[in-house]
Amino acid sequence: MAKDFLLEIGAEEIPDWMLPPALQQLRERFEAVLKDHGLPGEVAWVEATPRRLALKASGLPLKQKSRTEVLTGPPVAAGERAAEGFARRHGVDPGQLKAVQTPKGEYLTLKKKIPGRRTIDILAEELPRIILQIHWPKTMYWTGKNGPRFIRPIRWLVALLGAQVVPFEIAGVKSGRTSAGHRRLGKPKVRVTIAGYQEELERNYVLVPASRRRRRIEAGIAALLEGSGLRVKEDPALLETLVYLTEYPTPILGSFDEAFLELPMEVLVTVMRHHQRYFSVLNADGTLAPRFIAVMNTADDPEGLVRRGNERVLRARFNDARFFWNFDQRRKLADRVDDLAHVTFQKELGSYLDKARRMVAIVESLGGDEHACRAARLAKCDLTTEMVGEFPELQGIIGGLYARAQGEPEPVAQAIYDHYKPVTMDDEIPSTHEGRLVALADKLDTLRECFRIGLVPSGSKDPFALRRAAQGVVRILVEGGLRFRIPELAGGDEKLIEFFDDRIRYYFREVRAFAYDEVNAVLAAGADDLPDAAERLAAIRDVRPTENFEPIAASFKRIKNILRQAGYAGDDEVAPEMLMEPQERELYDAFRRVRAEVEQHRGRGAYRAGLQAIAALRPRVDSFFDHVLVNAPDQRLRRNRLALLANLLKEFSSIADFSEIVTTRS
Repeated sequence: MAKDFLLEIGAEEIPDWMLPPALQQLRERFEAVLKDHGLPGEVAWVEATPRRLALKASGLPLKQKSRTEVLTGPPVAAGERAAEGFARRHGVDPGQLKAVQTPKGEYLTLKKKIPGRRTIDILAEELPRIILQIHWPKTMYWTGKNGPRFIRPIRWLVALLGAQVVPFEIAGVKSGRTSAGHRRLGKPKVRVTIAGYQEELERNYVLVPASRRRRRIEAGIAALLEGSGLRVKEDPALLETLVYLTEYPTPILGSFDEAFLELPMEVLVTVMRHHQRYFSVLNADGTLAPRFIAVMNTADDPEGLVRRGNERVLRARFNDARFFWNFDQRRKLADRVDDLAHVTFQKELGSYLDKARRMVAIVESLGGDEHACRAARLAKCDLTTEMVGEFPELQGIIGGLYARAQGEPEPVAQAIYDHYKPVTMDDEIPSTHEGRLVALADKLDTLRECFRIGLVPSGSKDPFALRRAAQGVVRILVEGGLRFRIPELAGGDEKLIEFFDDRIRYYFREVRAFAYDEVNAVLAAGADDLPDAAERLAAIRDVRPTENFEPIAASFKRIKNILRQAGYAGDDEVAPEMLMEPQERELYDAFRRVRAEVEQHRGRGAYRAGLQAIAALRPRVDSFFDHVLVNAPDQRLRRNRLALLANLLKEFSSIADFSEIVTTRS
């Protein structure tokens, strides 16, 4: 009979950002135990709140199936005493042993039936290991040195297989059937069953599913703003944080003095989001309203005590921001350049003043104008301001705002404002050409200099976020239409060029969702010019469904194999007078026409028409292979036919290496 299983690990509050990866590990480790012990069943769900990790599995048997193992004993030549000893160790009569011929000679073997263990015993043995082997960024002892380690002290354990408790113990905490409700609103001890687990905890103000907490937050916000003409500033990352910070979330609407709206919206939003975890509220026209939404971990706030407390804290933070803004205006960004000499970029790479000078040089090499160069010189100056010292999330942004307030030309201010972009895959690239050049210079300098001193990412370690920097370079080049060559941007560093290649492939496959073989085909034809590569990829994706595309790709693969097997690596011109068969003359004439047509589109991005023209060669190529003997006995004819195929391959592989396209046709 199959049973359900429930595990809950109760602990002191766990940081929100650690919970989703811990849940993934819990799922994977439990599934591995089932697999290793040959137990059927599957994980139904994993969930977490700040005080608990929970897993439910279904379809677990009461015990393993019995199995038969063949045990190999001593060689027959070892004699009777060795055979008796082997049999005695396994509790059988020597007569049950059988001689089996193996590559090493004749050996005694024993077929032994291994009875299946009870599932409850297996789980009791494995669960402590599953729990304590979850990897956390940091762990702690709470029972003394050399005791069990976990992210926070474990306070209770629920482990049920059907109605039975799975017995085990961690650091003096024994498993049972008693959970805990909300720290303030619920009972400290809540007896649970598998079937009623979520409902029993909900009655004690714990919403176990993250999806329930998310819906409660969203519905609460909608109710607070209904009919007001206001809307919440969308922030999926903040919503995710609040989901895992709470067990029973309830949004509340607060307000602040309209006088603070004199500060830039970016400053106010940053203070609310990063320091208080509040949602900002917008007017219908998108401007910031003097309102905020906080999410408290309790059911209600009937007397407004929580709301007023949040308003008081926010007022103090906004006063700090206003003070820093006014204080920083005493010195212009241009007056702060030399101060960068006292801000370390990296101990082996010098100061941010050194970095700023390198950035200016890179912008100049990319053809940047005076605005772009000035923006590069001033981009890092906000690192010396009081505002960024208090609110580091504003670096770059505050520099752009200060530049605008201090009368710098708008292209300079906007370039500084945007130069950290894109920060994430969802972030936009800089909005201006000057901003794109400064952003490239910043990221390229970090990449070049770190690679120069050997700070190359390995595995999951990437302390200087070089993967993100390289991905940003790729996105700016492609989405900004900048046709700089990757080897030149990499400063000729072969390792950095390889690193860019990996990021380019990732971008086109995972972000732009091109098929892997299409990416391989285009990059094999060259990808120094990334906007051009993107255009070729788009053309291949458009033309691929047409009837002639995959067959012509298969033919190109055949051509490549023929040339390799023939050892032909020449670049001979085709001699038209030696084209003896009508099919090879027709292919040659068609090739010349298509080559001229493709040349009309080359460099203009109109690759679709060129690819369609190449695909239209299919009947001529098929006819050539059906009627013409490439490896002709006459060496001159043979070399001329190989030259024709080589010219076909070389000419059209400048768009893509069609032999990389995976086809159903051999």
